[in-house]
Amino acid sequence: MHHKKVLLISRTTRLHDRMRELSHELDISVLLATPDTFDQAITSTADFGLVALDLAGVSDDLASRVSAYSAENGCIPILLVTDEDRLGQLRMPVQGRNDFILAGAGAAEFEVRMTQLLWPGEENTPSDIVVIDNMTINLATYQITIDDKPVDLTLMEYSLLSFLATHPSRAYSRETLLHRVWGFEYCGGTRTVDVHIRRVRSKVGPQVANHIVTVRGVGYLFKL
Repeated sequence: MHHKKVLLISRTTRLHDRMRELSHELDISVLLATPDTFDQAITSTADFGLVALDLAGVSDDLASRVSAYSAENGCIPILLVTDEDRLGQLRMPVQGRNDFILAGAGAAEFEVRMTQLLWPGEENTPSDIVVIDNMTINLATYQITIDDKPVDLTLMEYSLLSFLATHPSRAYSRETLLHRVWGFEYCGGTRTVDVHIRRVRSKVGPQVANHIVTVRGVGYLFKL
């Protein structure tokens, strides 16, 4: 995978921290723009590999202009970010290889969806395959296998396990895990993390479960 530039267009700053985190996880640089500075952004920097458009408070006219900009520049992939209550109004661009994601999605889902758009055909590179003992995590396809057999995890369970496994040897508080895995807008309490940790441990079996360590007074750590 080689370096790519991402243009984030958002009327608010709700995705800014998420994009900064991703710029450390992926080989990308992110240019932040608002609907008012969109024209300036596309003239100041060229060769974007992806346009991320936060639809909250964005006019249909701007969405059309972004779609047209993409089509006129080789069908740059577009990742639409929307809220769950607005899914019924979502309209995907006709041209190009595009996708959408909910604003409250976890960090792992953002990383996978952006990777698939930025580096098509390279989704299953070795860096997307994590092998720990008898467990294999495919970060590109959201699949986890134990002894080559698929494990039935919910999206939240998968996101929690994959985040911990790809950030080993560091203790994360329950609040941090809510923030990084569940997303900024998640309103549940920290006990939600404990519930999901128990479910993950029960599903992956004792060999992998032993890697998920409870750090008293802090949270959880994935030990290699």
